Amino acid sequence: MTTKGKALVTGASSGIGRETALQLAQEGFQVIAAARRKERLEELSRQSSLIVPRPIDLSDSKALDDFSKELLHLSEPVTVLINNAGFSIRGAVEDVSVSAVRSLFEVNLFALLQITQACLPGMRRLRKGTIVNVSSIVGKFPFPTSGPYSATKHAVEAITDALRMEVRPFGIRVVTIRPGVIGTEFNETANRLTGDLLSRTDPDYKPVYQAYGAGMGRLFTHVSIPGPELIAHLILEAVLSESPKAVYAAGPFVQELLGERFRLDDEEFYEFLMEKTGLKGLKV
Repeated sequence: MTTKGKALVTGASSGIGRETALQLAQEGFQVIAAARRKERLEELSRQSSLIVPRPIDLSDSKALDDFSKELLHLSEPVTVLINNAGFSIRGAVEDVSVSAVRSLFEVNLFALLQITQACLPGMRRLRKGTIVNVSSIVGKFPFPTSGPYSATKHAVEAITDALRMEVRPFGIRVVTIRPGVIGTEFNETANRLTGDLLSRTDPDYKPVYQAYGAGMGRLFTHVSIPGPELIAHLILEAVLSESPKAVYAAGPFVQELLGERFRLDDEEFYEFLMEKTGLKGLKV
């Protein structure tokens, strides 16, 4: 069967990754769908003969090494790479252990780097390819309690910006996707991994968490949360474009918050976000 080429989507078992894998297959790409949950991937592969499930735990260094070797030695190189896998743990900086932060970086940044490095030689040989790194609006600013996760996405933004310049001479395009708040399992998983912060934090922080929770509640009033199809469409647009933009962004708070981050200076944005998140004027 003739296809448009070979694509790899990480985090393909749910949400944005799953929808992106389906849309790429519908466009005629052979898709390697990579994620931890084997049963989810097998269900996904039943949706299209062009989707090949590849179970892998990106936090497992040995499994990641083996997968990277596979990618390096594919007879047909990956020419479309969608680095989508990632997760979050929430909490004030003082409340999140260094080991938990390290685990975030292992999956959200270092696995992305290793997989990208494994796909680049094949793209360079062919003098073509598209790499799409899924960042977030918090790749440009953190919410309170999102510092560790935001740090991983700030790092993804920097790596992506550097890579975009470095591989352009080889005909390889590199794109950043910045979703706003999207309706997937991401938030539910983050809540489960984070646990009950109020039950274990120092009493000093309880008013901070409570004020922030109330502020975010107000921020989300009357906000409609779109599904992952919105971002998958953006990714597909970038992949199919002859000259994709460097950055695409969509979803709630892209204009209201990310837009203000670019418009305001650092001090102005700090005051703006403190007010929006309910922390302005709080004294403990």
